[in-house]
Amino acid sequence: MLQGKKAFIFGVLNDRSLGWHIADQLHKHGCEMGFSCLPGERFERRVARATESFRPRFLTPCDVTRDEDIAAAFQVAAEQFGTFDILVHSIAFAPRETFEKPFLETTREAWRTALDVSAYSLVALSRAALPLMNPGGSILTLTYHAAEKYVPDYNMMAVAKAALECSVRYLATELGRKEKRIRVNALSAGAVKTVAATGTGEIDRMIEHYRARAPLAWGDDASSEHVGKAGLYLLSDLASGVTGEVHYVDGGYNVMGW
Repeated sequence: MLQGKKAFIFGVLNDRSLGWHIADQLHKHGCEMGFSCLPGERFERRVARATESFRPRFLTPCDVTRDEDIAAAFQVAAEQFGTFDILVHSIAFAPRETFEKPFLETTREAWRTALDVSAYSLVALSRAALPLMNPGGSILTLTYHAAEKYVPDYNMMAVAKAALECSVRYLATELGRKEKRIRVNALSAGAVKTVAATGTGEIDRMIEHYRARAPLAWGDDASSEHVGKAGLYLLSDLASGVTGEVHYVDGGYNVMGW
């Protein structure tokens, strides 16, 4: 399905990351990949170990809050790939205090950090990727239902995800009308026990809630694989007419009203 395609993937921390499960599906279907990691030897070793089985073309450090890091990362991609077809943005961060304190107490700095890392980074990476992307390419980001509905203690990250989803619509419109016709979509995953989700302090309770309410089984080991498969669909030509969408993969939890 993806033979001859190349992907640049941001945000994998370990083999529990949703970005990893998307990469796993891309690899199984013949896609060649390169990865970014946070700067520092510790992060580089961690991501290298997690992605070793994919035999990536490169692993390059990138702090997405620094424009010079982004430029350097895409220079590596240009040298290793020439051009590529897929960009995966699996990046989110808000200071721990924003999950622990009431939303009303969100500081200006915490707000700025969460929006910069979790939402603006998609814009910055898309802008840097565009000159290198092949016509008909695809960009995918990861979001969560809290962008639309209240979720206890998600607080500032919910605001950041709402900004991210709005950014998807604007990027999809602009990039889809350009000559290369790049598609941009978001994948809204149900509660999955990733490193980032554990930081909210409520992930176990959230998973139990999904198990009780979702029409399809959710919260087991297969949940992350479901997310990976949906990512494969959105990034492949199977979704060639799909852009600007928030695609839910949560066992149907989002449709439930009672």
